[in-house]
Amino acid sequence: MAQSSTFPEVVELNIGGQVYVTRFETLTAVPKSLLWATFTQNTPANLPKDSKGRFFFDRDGFLFRYILDYLRDSELFLPEFFKERKRLQREADFFQLPELSRRLAAVSKDSSSAEDSGEPEEAELTSPVTSSSSSERPLRSPGGNSGYITIGYRGTYTIGRDIQADAKFRRVARITVCGKISLAKEVFGETLNESRDPDRPPDKYTARYYLKYNFLEQAFDRLAEAGFHMVACSSTGTCSYGSNDPSEDKLWTSYTEYVFSR
Repeated sequence: MAQSSTFPEVVELNIGGQVYVTRFETLTAVPKSLLWATFTQNTPANLPKDSKGRFFFDRDGFLFRYILDYLRDSELFLPEFFKERKRLQREADFFQLPELSRRLAAVSKDSSSAEDSGEPEEAELTSPVTSSSSSERPLRSPGGNSGYITIGYRGTYTIGRDIQADAKFRRVARITVCGKISLAKEVFGETLNESRDPDRPPDKYTARYYLKYNFLEQAFDRLAEAGFHMVACSSTGTCSYGSNDPSEDKLWTSYTEYVFSR
């Protein structure tokens, strides 16, 4: 720890494009970990930095929030139906946090049967730098997991003159996602297309994400699994004819939004 004085008390990090600000003592809380070795066995000049001078690690910027909470607090609570436990375990292995990795592996094994039966899983992951708590509490994301997600879609369908049975029903062009970045990523994971609004911090909000699939029910299933409930919806629509001939089928265009809360 002879070189620790060369680092500032408050350290800025760039983890895969996500910016974090934390204390030096937090980064070095677990002896022999990769972060401990990085910030006690080196000087700032020897470490890779981004264009703004923040220490850079080419890892999953979203999952690092859980790594940091594990170092910062004596406990770590994950969201219900957390679907990236294996990826988080991989991050724990990279940052050389064997106790965290072991606990994640144990929780994954214990929760598999609960997920199959549809029961909510409960788990508590405790930092090795402090004593563990004997009480078990429901999983929750750090800093609270409540919030709103709005799902929107623009679709078209046709209805014939006699509302015939072979009418062409809903065609969804794109499902949009509006809400807090961290909540959207938690629920939709890799099915979330961020190309129109990339590299935003997880505590910010966006109205430019959309999903990589076009099935509303698939989005609703994911929201239900994450503990969200629909609280409101609204829809607007217009009607036109496919041609100037009023005998042709009517073409309806609609835009609908569903608001979910947890």
